[in-house]
Amino acid sequence: MEIALLLVVLAVSVLVVTGLAERLDIPAPLVLVVAGAAASFVPGVPEIHLEPEVVLIGLLPPLLYATAIRTSLVDFNANRRVILLLSVGLVVFTTLGVGVVVHALLPGVGWPAALAIGAVVAPPDAVAATAVARRIGLPRRVVTILEGESLLNDATALVALRTAIAAGGVGVTAVEVGLDFAVAAGGGLAVGVLTFVIVARVRRRVTDPLMDTALSFVVPFAAYLAAEELHASGVISVVVAGLLLGHKAPVLQDAASRIAERMNWRAIAFVLENAVFLLIGLQTRWLLEDVGGSGISVGRVVLVCTATLVAVVVLRLVWVFTSRALLMRPDPASGQRVVPPANTFLLGWAGMRGVVTLAAAFVIPEDTEHREVLLLIAFTVVLGTLLLQGLSLPWIARTLQVPGPDPMEDALARATLLQQAAKAGVERLEELEYEDPHGVVPLVRQRVEQRTFAAWERLGTTVDEEPPSELYTRIRQEMIDAERRRVLEIRSTGQVPSEVVAEVLAQLDVEESMLDVATDQREEVQRFAARTGPRKQCHDLVERPAEEPNGEDWAGECPRCLEDGTRWVALRRCLTCGHLGCCDSSPGRHATEHFHATAHPVIQSAEPGEDWRWCYVHHVSA
Repeated sequence: MEIALLLVVLAVSVLVVTGLAERLDIPAPLVLVVAGAAASFVPGVPEIHLEPEVVLIGLLPPLLYATAIRTSLVDFNANRRVILLLSVGLVVFTTLGVGVVVHALLPGVGWPAALAIGAVVAPPDAVAATAVARRIGLPRRVVTILEGESLLNDATALVALRTAIAAGGVGVTAVEVGLDFAVAAGGGLAVGVLTFVIVARVRRRVTDPLMDTALSFVVPFAAYLAAEELHASGVISVVVAGLLLGHKAPVLQDAASRIAERMNWRAIAFVLENAVFLLIGLQTRWLLEDVGGSGISVGRVVLVCTATLVAVVVLRLVWVFTSRALLMRPDPASGQRVVPPANTFLLGWAGMRGVVTLAAAFVIPEDTEHREVLLLIAFTVVLGTLLLQGLSLPWIARTLQVPGPDPMEDALARATLLQQAAKAGVERLEELEYEDPHGVVPLVRQRVEQRTFAAWERLGTTVDEEPPSELYTRIRQEMIDAERRRVLEIRSTGQVPSEVVAEVLAQLDVEESMLDVATDQREEVQRFAARTGPRKQCHDLVERPAEEPNGEDWAGECPRCLEDGTRWVALRRCLTCGHLGCCDSSPGRHATEHFHATAHPVIQSAEPGEDWRWCYVHHVSA
């Protein structure tokens, strides 16, 4: 009963503190750590010890899996060189550097223990780094690298920790270290791939979303335990299985299963991630009390803890900048461009540690000399990096003027992708053989076109006129509210089976959620409207660069609409002859009509503040 009550209090505390952090516009992990540290000194709050088994088996697998299934395997592969240099090379470099610092400053601690604490504090946390990075809008490649690094570096650190602990008892050669790492990495990779193959085969035969989601809950624990049982890396096993299953989800699962799994894992990750930071803070009081009885002076403890924190931060920056030629050089195969030095600094500064560091510290044997000080070192590094780097990261990103993801560019890419998808769908429609006595095909074409037109409309940045898609959203939202009220009235009479009522309400909820997503995208573009950078090019776009709107050639009228007595939504200008025509969201669609009549391939938006272009021939934009 006491444990159940404690879990409920923890969950409620997480929700309250997270909600408060959002209102204060402060990263929730930082507020939770401080709140936990303060609560640990409150009389009556139970003393909570994070057991390594609870973290490494109970918390780490689901957290890694939740991150892995939403990480793009394509982006991960494109940045594999950088990720491996950080997740393996930097961890070893930090382990050795911190080991030297601790061995020099803490009397009585031998090299095995010093290297063990070095391995403990070496890996940045998968949750801490990306939770802050995504919230403040760091560049996507930086976030991808941080995610990929933090998914794999735990494996390197845990292997280094096991090696250091083993070295405390018997001699360990370099060959044995290399063999241990090869077995851990290779075995983890093999178990992860095998887990993916088995789950993929099962998923092809599972059609119930509840069964599929339940299966996904088992995957991270099964992959982790199977790998550890074989003395391989459970971390790598979970990450590989998660990356592959997430990448193949559109093929292996139906839409309902993907939605259910995505939403359930988002909820699980939210609770576990935030609970972890609160638990970290709750370790504060008893760790300080244990160090007080260690017999080492306060000055010495403060010195070694501070020096280790500084070493962790500096070593990462040194590694990132000295390895910049390898870390950040452009990859022609993936089309990546040279990363600016500011992005490199952010990558080096975003090295927050988390629960794995604290849990790994408890793996250090209890008979190790000055173990309580080593635990405090780990806690200091976790708390220090979260507060020092976590709080300063947004300010540094603004000071260095590092641009985050551009909503306008995203909207352009989204519209282009939907246009390509619609084109493929229409081509498939033309290949099908069918009888259509009821006129279904024109309706299908119309719905596909409306979806594409709405995506293009979200590129608009003007707020003085409501486009058709927004008008549709507003009207349909009012209708859905009325429909839901009527369904609830009928439900209260008890004349319709509750299952039927629930199904109808679920259908309304799905439609409303789609409207909400479209509204959020439009509002985001309007808030952060910016000039879009060049995207995928074709020779027509290259030959017809964007022009500066000026003079009567860019007058805001569609001649054909004036002739026909119709009203346009937005204007497009032909970059071959200068013809002005209305967009495809307008009744006349005169810009597209002009292309079909003349074969002039490229149009440019003639709306104020917009300069994107579209190629009718290749269906790409810039």
